[in-house]
Amino acid sequence: MKRILFKNVRIFDGSGSDLFPGEVLVEGDRITRVSRRPEGLFSKKDPKISEEGAEVIDGGGAVLMPGMVEAHGHLSWPSSTERFVPEFVLPIEEMMLVTAQNARILLDSGFTSVYSAGALSDRIEVVIRDNINKGFLPGPRLRACTLERSPEEDETKPGNVNHGRGPEAIRAFVRKCKAMGVDQVKLVISGEDALNPGSSHHLMCTEEEAMAAGEAAREVGLPLSAHTQGNDAVKLGLRAGVRVMYHCTYADEEAIDMLVAQKDRIFMAPAIGVIVATLEATPPPHIDMSSMKEMAKPVIERAKKMIPELKRRGVRVLIGGDYGFPFNPNGTNARDLQHFVELFGYTQKEVLHAATKLGGELMELEVGEIRPGYLADILLVDGDVTKDVRILQKKDNLLAIMKGGQFHKNKLSSRIAGAPVPSREEHA
Repeated sequence: MKRILFKNVRIFDGSGSDLFPGEVLVEGDRITRVSRRPEGLFSKKDPKISEEGAEVIDGGGAVLMPGMVEAHGHLSWPSSTERFVPEFVLPIEEMMLVTAQNARILLDSGFTSVYSAGALSDRIEVVIRDNINKGFLPGPRLRACTLERSPEEDETKPGNVNHGRGPEAIRAFVRKCKAMGVDQVKLVISGEDALNPGSSHHLMCTEEEAMAAGEAAREVGLPLSAHTQGNDAVKLGLRAGVRVMYHCTYADEEAIDMLVAQKDRIFMAPAIGVIVATLEATPPPHIDMSSMKEMAKPVIERAKKMIPELKRRGVRVLIGGDYGFPFNPNGTNARDLQHFVELFGYTQKEVLHAATKLGGELMELEVGEIRPGYLADILLVDGDVTKDVRILQKKDNLLAIMKGGQFHKNKLSSRIAGAPVPSREEHA
């Protein structure tokens, strides 16, 4: 079993606590030892880790932290930092290539896990996930989702599928998702003002349909996530048993109380990245975003009040901001950490905790912490991220990216413990 020892690093373990100096040992795909070195000394409780048989990497004081988790991923949304795609729905052949590229870009950006918030084709994320898991494609751990399900989809429009109306139709849809191999199902319970002004307050499904989705999901063992902008949509989603609540923009006091009452079961992700990007966007003259910008302004103001309250009351609020649009491309996902600090009053360590440990809880995997027994999904970062999370927005600051004990990227040299040191002539 391969042993990799990170020495001379400062560790952010995902808990939200301060950095501490120490060493981390990876054996196979797991973290097996974490040893603290307070004030430069090891103790009997945390002894120095043996280098025997290990590949030793000297971090030079860099910060070692868990890989980040994107809680609102859209890998098939085509635009990225490497490719501007003005069209949204592509032919399936091109869509597959773009999705694979975006998976690699997210991993390049330090996101070792992604919880999908919807795809543009039924099985595309299942295929991408399976190829990543088999080692055929580079990418993060992926909780694959199917096409976002809206009962009002019109099959005559490109990219849409008519799933039918009524409780039985939605039960059949959930069973179909299970058969396809997706990890979770997303519902569109409310509309979206950015696409249709005023529709955020409209329910896209009936009480009976939402409850049927919840019942069917529990029967087949799939969690539900949901687009819930309007107040009634938030409440309906919670009553139906939705696990991941996206947006919750117009939640009133009662809806917030309902979110808090279910805080140990649910997760909430406001997807603020796309709202900030909408307001910042400077589109070409032939693209009119004026309506989208007007719709975005109250979303920011409401979120600035709601998110700190949810955090204060213990709701697990996660980063992830609808990346993949031309004005909000995949690969800029780490901007969400900065938004949480600047808009919601999070400390740098609090948002790092949300992006790692809480994200790991969302994934239901042993990720998001630097902890013995956990999967070795690790970043080595040049700079103190607990003082400035903007460091994570620059890929050059990511000295190493490890997923499951394998390096996706490593800019640091290493040595094999016990191997003879080459002479100056041999080195030359």
